[in-house]
Amino acid sequence: MPEAQPISILKSIRAVFFLTAACRIACAPAFVPAQATQPLPSTAFTETFKLEMERGEYDERSPEESKWMASGDRYTLLEPSAGDPKQADLVAYDVGTGRRTILVPAKLFLPAGAKAPLAVEDYAWSSDNKLLLIYTNSQKVWRRNTRGDYWVLRLADGKLSQLGASAPAASLMFAKFSPDSKSAAWVSQNNIYVEDVETHAIHALTTDGSYEIINGTSDWVTEEELDLRDAFRWSPDSQSIAYWQFDQSGVSEFSLINDTKAPYPVVFRYKYPHPGGTNAAVRVGVIPAAGGSTVWVKLPGDPRNHYIPRMEWVPDGGLILEYLNRLQNDNQVYVADRATGQAHMVFEDKDAAWVDFVDSFEWIAGSSSAKSDLLWLSERDGWRHAYRVPLDGGEPKLITNFAGDLISEVSVDEAGGWFYFTASPANPTQSYLYRSRLDGSGAPERVTPANEPGTHTYLAPPGGKYAMATWSNVTHPTTFTLVELATHRLVRTAIDNQAMVAKVAAIDPNPVEIFDTTIPSGVTLSTFLIKPPNFDPHKKYPLLVNVYSEPAATMVHDTWDGYTFLKVIAREGYLIVCFDNEGTPAPKGRAWRKSIYGQIGVLASEEQDAAIVAFAKEHPYVDTARIGMWGHSGGGSATLNELFRHPGRLAAGVSIAPMADQTLYDSIYQERYMGLPADNAKGYRDGSPVTFAAGLADPLLLIHGSGDDNVHFQATEMLVDKLVAVGKPFDFMDYPNRTHDIAEGPGTLQHRFTLMMRFFEEHVPPGPR
Repeated sequence: MPEAQPISILKSIRAVFFLTAACRIACAPAFVPAQATQPLPSTAFTETFKLEMERGEYDERSPEESKWMASGDRYTLLEPSAGDPKQADLVAYDVGTGRRTILVPAKLFLPAGAKAPLAVEDYAWSSDNKLLLIYTNSQKVWRRNTRGDYWVLRLADGKLSQLGASAPAASLMFAKFSPDSKSAAWVSQNNIYVEDVETHAIHALTTDGSYEIINGTSDWVTEEELDLRDAFRWSPDSQSIAYWQFDQSGVSEFSLINDTKAPYPVVFRYKYPHPGGTNAAVRVGVIPAAGGSTVWVKLPGDPRNHYIPRMEWVPDGGLILEYLNRLQNDNQVYVADRATGQAHMVFEDKDAAWVDFVDSFEWIAGSSSAKSDLLWLSERDGWRHAYRVPLDGGEPKLITNFAGDLISEVSVDEAGGWFYFTASPANPTQSYLYRSRLDGSGAPERVTPANEPGTHTYLAPPGGKYAMATWSNVTHPTTFTLVELATHRLVRTAIDNQAMVAKVAAIDPNPVEIFDTTIPSGVTLSTFLIKPPNFDPHKKYPLLVNVYSEPAATMVHDTWDGYTFLKVIAREGYLIVCFDNEGTPAPKGRAWRKSIYGQIGVLASEEQDAAIVAFAKEHPYVDTARIGMWGHSGGGSATLNELFRHPGRLAAGVSIAPMADQTLYDSIYQERYMGLPADNAKGYRDGSPVTFAAGLADPLLLIHGSGDDNVHFQATEMLVDKLVAVGKPFDFMDYPNRTHDIAEGPGTLQHRFTLMMRFFEEHVPPGPR
């Protein structure tokens, strides 16, 4: 039997830096260009993509998703059953010995009368270890599969019963056991319910949930930009539930039109606030788990002009929450009384640009009283550092005392007095394990060995002795291991992926190169370069620039994963390069990241163009008459800006799902980096590609999905109108009802990439000259 409540391990352990770059890079008849051209020729790329990329031939192997046990010396995962490989046993592994134990055999996942066992997608133990909560039949809600069915397995007798059995299929969200293991709470159709796990009696805690009122989960913009989905929390004593409520009344509505679902268009409407527009009013309340009235936390100011990104229970039974103003430059931390809702501020973090909210609350035993200190990440000294904030007053104390950025938290070891984190002061494209004394004394120590250059990630349970670790670089595929945190001693290698080296070398033997490109302003931009096979430096090659450029992600990483597909493109006879300009979230200090404030689309455009010029000058094998650029989302906008602002620099550009007019994006993202439109009208105008559309002088392929709920098709249609009005020829592809990824439906990815490569082959011919 498992010892205690497990600690969930993230599904992907390859994420590094502050946000990972999502290279969202599609079946329909051949597109009809706006220009009068003949159908474009097919290329070898079509079959290359289909045979080598879509079937996953070059995907790295990774271990099954695991969950740490609370003890930190065992982890669990689902493995094929010996009796039937199509079914899965839930097993546990002892870290030290490697001993494997079957905790739940596959046969116990079979509901009465069913022909097949449940397809377990996630699971959680009750605190008394007697019940297992199973998540299955999940459905996508915007970005993630957060709606589905939940079942409870009682291990004593193998009884399997469904939560919310009378509710519609796949309609429950975020079910979780109470700490006393007697109940489970879940959300359905914007209301919160509590269910007795023995009798399955259900009672509703909220009844006002509707299209306008959302309880226990979040509205679209909060989910998208603040990553808040699961929006209720059991109290430690199981007597109460704290939850978020969003009132969307007054928020403007957006309509997505599906022209292909039925003979007549089907319209889907949802609330989507634009910059400067009305936001949902958000508040947090506490309600008795047995039912009753909600006590709302009393916070100052207009709830429509504030955000509550995170909320948790304080160890002494109150609530702690972040209260972020609309401009997102003042983050106040409040502690509230659960009985009265009275709240007082215990800490405030400010920035002239914006403040990054803290992803979760973590506690350290207080040094001056019985109360706990809050672990807090801040850029207040010019670097992203960890501090301990005493909740009973006093100044924050610096923990990570070094001239560098903390990339990610790993673990707090209170017994040993250490805080573990990742950082890379000397190279922003890499990541290593460091540790600092919790009392802030001394300088951080690097734990990752010097003979493992590249990018490392670590996932450890709180206070755990061990961590699941990955290591890769541009020449070393991802190795998955178990290590001892304090010494980095290798406990066990799970997967090394070394077979990938020869496979990828068969595509292109040239290693990915990572270096800096210095532009005339003196700024150095992290750069990656991929050369085609049989590269001859004495010849001229076409250059394709892959771009993102916005504050949400960096692109240049010293990792293995992500470059294989680009090598497939390079094999067609192209150089591929990427630059991370100022304002991207690289671990280069606050000044680097905040330099873009108020000028998204302006600073990046100038630096990307300067980098192209500098790179071509430094590398004489670049054919400056054959330079192309492509990007998705913010990269699509950057491609438009390069074409419109610097005509003649590119031979062609492909813009995928761009935001052509910043006033049409969502309030939280755009206001965070640009302020309010009323206060920065010039910045919004100068940062929007549509403003400079008349400058188009080179071939453009514009791609968008008409079902994009994130970066709306509307802005692209407005750009099309502008280009038509000023007499500019361009090529255009609409993927019906595809979302921002433009990946749904058979053949979509292959069609989109092939479309892009055909366009480049015509306007940026491949191969040396």
